[in-house]
Amino acid sequence: MSVKHAISRGLELGRSVFQLGLLKSGVRVAAKLRVDRFRVGPSVRTAQPQAFLPSRYRFYRSSLRGLAAQLQSAGFRRRFTCGSPRNRALCLAFGLGIGLIEEQFEDDRKSAATCQEIQAVFRRKRFQSPLKMFTSGYKLEDYIIGNQIGKGSNAAVYEAAAQSASPKESDSKCSLVQLRDDEEEEGVKTRSVMCCSLRNFPLAIKMMWNLGAGSSSEAILKSMSQELVPAAAQAVKQGKEHIILDGQFGVLPRRVSAHPNVIRVYRAFTADVPLLPGAQEEYPDVLPTRLNPAGLGNNRTLFLVMKHYPYTLRQYLEVSTPDCRQGSLMVLQLLEGVDHLCRQGVAHRDLKSDNVLLEFDSGGCPRLVISDFGCCLAQRDSSLQLPFNSMWVSKGGNASLMAPEVVTAVPGCGVVIDFSKSDAWAVGAVSYEIFGKQNPFYRAVGLESSKYEEKQLPLLPSTVPAEVQSLIRLLLRRNPSKRPSARVAANMLHLSIWGRNALASQNPIDMKKLADWLLCQCAVVLLRGCCGPSGNSVEAELQRSFLSNLELEDLRTAVCFLLYGRQLQPAASILSA
Repeated sequence: MSVKHAISRGLELGRSVFQLGLLKSGVRVAAKLRVDRFRVGPSVRTAQPQAFLPSRYRFYRSSLRGLAAQLQSAGFRRRFTCGSPRNRALCLAFGLGIGLIEEQFEDDRKSAATCQEIQAVFRRKRFQSPLKMFTSGYKLEDYIIGNQIGKGSNAAVYEAAAQSASPKESDSKCSLVQLRDDEEEEGVKTRSVMCCSLRNFPLAIKMMWNLGAGSSSEAILKSMSQELVPAAAQAVKQGKEHIILDGQFGVLPRRVSAHPNVIRVYRAFTADVPLLPGAQEEYPDVLPTRLNPAGLGNNRTLFLVMKHYPYTLRQYLEVSTPDCRQGSLMVLQLLEGVDHLCRQGVAHRDLKSDNVLLEFDSGGCPRLVISDFGCCLAQRDSSLQLPFNSMWVSKGGNASLMAPEVVTAVPGCGVVIDFSKSDAWAVGAVSYEIFGKQNPFYRAVGLESSKYEEKQLPLLPSTVPAEVQSLIRLLLRRNPSKRPSARVAANMLHLSIWGRNALASQNPIDMKKLADWLLCQCAVVLLRGCCGPSGNSVEAELQRSFLSNLELEDLRTAVCFLLYGRQLQPAASILSA
């Protein structure tokens, strides 16, 4: 055997050792993921991406770095070669093979550093609320209250305006949001009136129904403090900050920072319940006895001031069906909002189309905002894990849209419910409504989240991109360990919408090509932000959110899921045919 042939054999051996798993168990798992799961082709067996991928890769890199140095050291060669020239060459080639793999990881480290630099740039650009902050507004008398615009199971919502900004004359010029090209004249008038209402009443006041919290401000804020999770820093007078308790386990609630896809509460205060328009007809039973002798409510309650949005997602979808790109952007916005909540230790636990508000950007693209945090989990430890030792512990809101791991949980000693991926599952269910289908977990379809099988999920319209269909099915997996997180799912949609060229080849992931694409995205977003109103569009906000949360391991996992989905597409098309 020639030295050249020995070196070649050694290089092959160096790679095959990691592929066959002859090292430690952690290195074996990571090597299999590195080789098998990131290569797409007919000769590679389909392997499912796993949630533990990032930590295993970190272990693999640290182990490999030391091993490569050992194998390439002179002492190591002298100890194991036994003086044979052929063995010397073979072991040297083995070390070189490992060294080449280590060079690949050096490229990965550079890519990770690039991601961190991009993240640092865009995290400095904090989201700014479109509403001008006002210094007053801590009393009900500070507002002009208009008509009722919504009612739920625990509150009524009214349009409002600050006293300092009186509503404009009704004959003022109003813009029209066109929902349908072929809508009738009467529908046009209705939309115009709604836009005028938004112009005159830019705020909304949510009046909570107080049935058992007492009438003291302390008791009200303690009982309803979950509603204050999306509150701004100055929402409550500083003198009352110390009395805000979560009411559940006595833990101070978390406050989430501003995000374009999460509602913002600008003011929160307690006041006497007034007799507002439609109260006697819409909700007489929750009024206090001074307004309705048969009422069950208390005299005071909590009021929340926020931006006025023209529609809920459900109302919008009843009159309009977004195209595929808009639908994908709407799903992406929900995922970005859920990821923002998860990063700050909050699980919404009642995500449905009624609790998502909607407006339009300057280009007519729907902007979605997650609202109604009355059922949220917001503990200080950010674990999103809830001890479930009693049936009296609340698991959240709408039972139809509870993730399987939540709805099937049985109370007992040591039982803990993990909510880290439950909202992402709910986004998958709501996605059916966005793309014009019935929610599969409502009565019309009849699936139950507690016992459905994944093969029972109805097909999405054929016009929905295959990668989006694959993502929605991944989000609706019963096993949360096989379900992508909201961050990984959002990255998948970002790559599907804007990064197709970076994933065009069927070869193993070229991180350099992906890093180049990321730098191009940065340039586009920064330039768009300097060009005026286009920087406030839904797409610009989504791209900024993506870049500000950029992590190499999450991005790599998203690519892995996308390539895995591409492998399954031929089989899926055969089955559907």
